[in-house]
Amino acid sequence: MASEEELFASVDALLNEEPHLPPPAERARLREAAGITQARLATTLKTTTQSVKNWENGRSEPKSPRLDAYQRLLNGWAAKYPAPGAAPTASVAATAPAAPTEPAASRVETADAPQAPAVAAAAPARPAALRPAATSRRPATKKTAQPAADPRFPHGPLAVLDGDGCAYGTGGIVLDCPATTIPELVEWALRESGLGAPRLHRYGKDADPLIVLTAAAAVKLGLPERLEGHEQRRSLRLPEDHPVVKQVVKAKWRLTQRGFGPWARIYRKATGTQRQCVQLAVLSWDALDERAWPGVAEMEPADVARVLGVYATRVITPRGSTAVSGLELMTALRPPTRATQDPTTGNWVSGHNPGSLGTEPMDPAPPEATPEHPVVVDSGWSGGFLNEEAYQWVRPVDLLSDEECTLPYAVGLDLNTAFLAAAARLVVGLSAPDHFRAPTFNPKIPGSWLVDLSHVEVDPRLPSPFTPDGTRPTGPAWYQTHTVAYAQELGYNVAPIEAYLRRETGAYLDPWHDRLKNAYVDTLADLGVTRDLDDRAFLAAMERHKDVDPAMAAVLAAIKATVKGGIGKLRERPQGKRYKEGERWPALQRPTWRPDIRAAVISKARVNMHRKMRNMATMTGLYPLAVLSDCVVYPSPGDSPLDFLPYAASGKPQPGGFRLGPTPGLAKLEGIQSMLWAVDVMEKGLNPARHIKGGDAVLDEGE
Repeated sequence: MASEEELFASVDALLNEEPHLPPPAERARLREAAGITQARLATTLKTTTQSVKNWENGRSEPKSPRLDAYQRLLNGWAAKYPAPGAAPTASVAATAPAAPTEPAASRVETADAPQAPAVAAAAPARPAALRPAATSRRPATKKTAQPAADPRFPHGPLAVLDGDGCAYGTGGIVLDCPATTIPELVEWALRESGLGAPRLHRYGKDADPLIVLTAAAAVKLGLPERLEGHEQRRSLRLPEDHPVVKQVVKAKWRLTQRGFGPWARIYRKATGTQRQCVQLAVLSWDALDERAWPGVAEMEPADVARVLGVYATRVITPRGSTAVSGLELMTALRPPTRATQDPTTGNWVSGHNPGSLGTEPMDPAPPEATPEHPVVVDSGWSGGFLNEEAYQWVRPVDLLSDEECTLPYAVGLDLNTAFLAAAARLVVGLSAPDHFRAPTFNPKIPGSWLVDLSHVEVDPRLPSPFTPDGTRPTGPAWYQTHTVAYAQELGYNVAPIEAYLRRETGAYLDPWHDRLKNAYVDTLADLGVTRDLDDRAFLAAMERHKDVDPAMAAVLAAIKATVKGGIGKLRERPQGKRYKEGERWPALQRPTWRPDIRAAVISKARVNMHRKMRNMATMTGLYPLAVLSDCVVYPSPGDSPLDFLPYAASGKPQPGGFRLGPTPGLAKLEGIQSMLWAVDVMEKGLNPARHIKGGDAVLDEGE
């Protein structure tokens, strides 16, 4: 028989259990019987109307102390308004079925939108969210087939935490986060939140949870609302003696070398295969750059979660700026290592993953480096450098014809994600460079070639394809393989003097291109710009696409910034005033510091642009007024690209020139001005392609 102490202990345990609520449908019936609206109940319980809706449709449960207050209210209503055919009871708790127990401390609230899909993976490591009860009064909705969500990450890749403890996730999910300190937040994110995302490659790593903090959440957790200092906002950090930094260290967590800034990574060393790392982003510290994420920092938390959630699903869970995310995506899709079996011992060990850049940084050839790089400074290199950059060219005004000057309009065309289009099927070097003297040129070998292209004749109304400013080369210079191959394509002989070439090659960027292309095309389609539109309908859809859904328009802007920034990061320069020439800066420790790959992308993009301009001249007799990177301006008889682009008699676009469309490499309208305006800008020594949209394309895009 049980002792008296054991019986009293069992009774005490029963008394201390959380109260059980009636089924969701009964909660709604009692409220309606009392004549109380959901909004009024939300005000009384100091919560949101959406939370009350979730309680009444079985999508979530309240938590103490709100749970106790809600229970008291329901008990009172149950005594007044018993269910038809049931005897009045003093308490609904006595007859209500027990709610399912949850090991986790947090509970989940979800809005009506479906959760963003993720890839199926291993067995769950965390409890799933409460499912809608069978008694839910929500009408059945037709659902399209979606991939199974990863059971390890039932609540998606990220959450936006507000000051009231509500953490807004993807698909309308709202989590209750009890954390009041940063260490508690990290523990909650790892142990209870159910946040994260599955790896993008079988040999890669799962994405760490991302917690985005609103200004109110930051202050609640002991952080300043704004970071103050003289440095650029994104380079500011909390001092090491800040109380929050001390809390993190005391709790035996670590910060990366970047410290506690707008994007802070907090981690412990992995135990076995279990990563312990959380990514934080602070909105009021300008974590989301306005140029890459237009308007997002000012959105409501649920909308911020939607924008970042779509980006995370289609691209990658953000780990910093869009440039950082673009670089991280390369590694996530081409992991440097894989499990291999040691032929002598039979043990599984970490080995190189073919097609990747490996785990060790690689010095470039001297002409591929920047002037401050150690391989240049230490060797005293003075042999010149690659100058593979995007176009910034304006046609000399004296080369404008009278016919061109009398045309009424100047129309700017912009190539969709030109760098992304250039990355498709681009063969780049994977191994270290080898030096060769007087090699025979081979267009299939990626590398850097010293060659004289000054003899190549190009129509002066077109820019030279070999220099960013469009001027004709005056002697030998270093060029990437695509630039030299184009000289051959034009029918000229090339005789390299020397070269730095790579023996191991591969289409390293192909999966990066494919994922970002799909993200770009799918997001444009969400904004009403689909592949099935004819050119006139395409132009009309592009004119209004940003107004269709500002959240998805922000995703589109972020995808474009990811492409450009990711390519730029391949040759990140030293930052900070303390840097001394010849020192190694942090970016050089990355295997992805590869200026030769950046040069290959830009070379191919510039050559592609020149080829289209040359074909346009052949087909239409039209020559550009100016080019800026992926934007080209043409004189036009009308105020639309349809007035000068080449079309066949069938109405289909002529191949080889500029074509309108929503995929990478096709064109869209950049802007329209009068021809008088364009000539005036050119006479002032300015580039009309930079200003044809009405602003300053370089400053607006943050180049």
